[in-house]
Amino acid sequence: MKSDPKPRRDLSTQIAHAIRDAIVEGRMIVDERLPSEAELADRFGVSRPTVREALKRLAAQSLIRTERGAFGGAFVNRLSYDETHGQQITTATLLLSMNAVSFATACEARYALEGACITLAAARRDDEHLATMRAEIARQSDPTLSDEGFCASDVAFHRALVDAAQNPVLSYQLAGAVEAMQPLMNMITFTARSRGAIIDLHTRIADAIGARDATIATAALEELAAYTLKLGKGVAAARARG
Repeated sequence: MKSDPKPRRDLSTQIAHAIRDAIVEGRMIVDERLPSEAELADRFGVSRPTVREALKRLAAQSLIRTERGAFGGAFVNRLSYDETHGQQITTATLLLSMNAVSFATACEARYALEGACITLAAARRDDEHLATMRAEIARQSDPTLSDEGFCASDVAFHRALVDAAQNPVLSYQLAGAVEAMQPLMNMITFTARSRGAIIDLHTRIADAIGARDATIATAALEELAAYTLKLGKGVAAARARG
């Protein structure tokens, strides 16, 4: 019986990295069948359970898929932006929380990234994107809406703005900015901010996007960024005073 000289977790991680690198570098292509567990075990000099653990890691990253039947096995998966969307948000959230990123840094990054979408959103938005933005503004205007609901609507508004650019790469990259950084900033500032001020700025952004005026939309977003940063500084100062 084959035994692993190192802890199985370390070996399975190394095997997963080796296969991942082969996929990323194009040495293994989409829909290509991976060698069997027995073949991989022989190739890497480990036990089949260790290989199985490595394959589970790759499947969790959506890099491979498994199929049953006579012609089944593990295959290189074709990643989609939708499939990796959640992973991007989770990674960004963990990075922010574990590395204690300052409010100012998160604010700067989040609005700089979203600002890159404004021109494209103004040119490419369709009626559905605009309707989503306006629906969220209407939702935010409901005085009975909870703080949690307002924050969720805030995220949905900006998600629609990003998606209006109709660039899947930008939408994927900004998933972390909008759906990880935005909730973080909302959590810090929601007690101090004026809902009316946020609604007014959102309305100005939506109106400008509707009119396909990137200049006015950009100015409103920059004003929103400055307001958010000011709120963050105010909250931090109040906490410092005790």
